[in-house]
Amino acid sequence: MAVPGGLFAVYKPAGVAWGRVREAVEARLLRELNALPERAPRQQIRFLPAPGDGESRVTELVATRLPVLADHPLVRGPRFRRLKIGAGHRLDVKASGVFVLGIGHGNKLLTDLYNCHLTKVYTVGGLFGKATDDFSDTGELVEKTTFDHITREKLERILAVIQGTNHKALLMHSNIDMKTQEAYELAVKGLLRPMGKSPPIITAIRCLQFMLPEFQLEIHCLHETQQYLRKIVHEIGLELKSSAVCTQVRRIRDGVFTLDDALLRTQWDLQSIRKAIGNCQLKVQTEIERTLGHQHKSLLQEKDVEMAHAVDS
Repeated sequence: MAVPGGLFAVYKPAGVAWGRVREAVEARLLRELNALPERAPRQQIRFLPAPGDGESRVTELVATRLPVLADHPLVRGPRFRRLKIGAGHRLDVKASGVFVLGIGHGNKLLTDLYNCHLTKVYTVGGLFGKATDDFSDTGELVEKTTFDHITREKLERILAVIQGTNHKALLMHSNIDMKTQEAYELAVKGLLRPMGKSPPIITAIRCLQFMLPEFQLEIHCLHETQQYLRKIVHEIGLELKSSAVCTQVRRIRDGVFTLDDALLRTQWDLQSIRKAIGNCQLKVQTEIERTLGHQHKSLLQEKDVEMAHAVDS
């Protein structure tokens, strides 16, 4: 059975480094690949003395077929010693959720998906009433504050301001003239996004649950880090004349991969990973062709405009 190649997603639990997750997947795959039935060892012809009573002075040689010792597992060692497994958008130790990995040619697909600048979605938990040095509920306590004056309406007003501010940043970094037909078509297709490096951008944010002092947000974002999301919770607390810490950061979507695609630890085996790669292959290829195809078209249009200006001048 050949080594699988492509992209798949696993569920990274909180408290585990992303590198340990990748190592665990690789170790499981290597163990199962090396346990698969092997082809028979090569044969070689050797001329060995014929069995006899030893009284003849002339030793007769007989052609004998023997296995090549170099092919023996005890000599050669395991067939697979290392797999080329790449990691997509990473999650820090405290965060959990969808974590995309690539095997073989899947490493190139990881690069293509990175260049697509696809939106990632998180559920972020918060707790009003205290602040810590690292914006998380496990950090060192800095201060305690009151929170009884906070209402869901006040929270949602702050979220609307955050979304509006980030929407302006998205338009600025997308390098698209918003008065053109192209900008309208991109917005309708959901392709309006920064096609290069930019600061973290929140494309949508809403309140899922509100029960003082706890609340939960759903955040759609680009180019973020999980620490940036924790800082957003801290800043929301300050805007509401209080303080807040982040209790949970959980990624529920990474581009085309959702929680339904993410394999649990008990599923990090060869058969499940091979099936997951097959299930996600079409939608990965479709998204890459849709996004990068548009980028390529836009670049060609820009070059045509530049050449036209050069001719006119």
